[in-house]
Amino acid sequence: MLKATAIRMRVGQKDTDDVKEIDSIHIEGGPSPKGWEKKENLYDFLRDNPNDKIYVDIEPNPELIKAKDGEQKYVRSSPNDTENDNLLKLPRE
Repeated sequence: MLKATAIRMRVGQKDTDDVKEIDSIHIEGGPSPKGWEKKENLYDFLRDNPNDKIYVDIEPNPELIKAKDGEQKYVRSSPNDTENDNLLKLPRE
């Protein structure tokens, strides 16, 4: 199972709570992708591999889903009852 375990924010956005400001996400488990992956690459991976799933490594382990804002491609966790996206609760580097 692929899981997102940490995030890196864009330069100057370390403390923001905007999922679009994530630069890259650390992925563990299963086959590729592994290690640090740019959010745009994860968007493409999920688009090109619809049967593969990536989960956020915190309860309730929501699935990553593709999202777009204009031309900007990114990923976020599937909606649940938390105020901020679960990706933003992962450790930051």
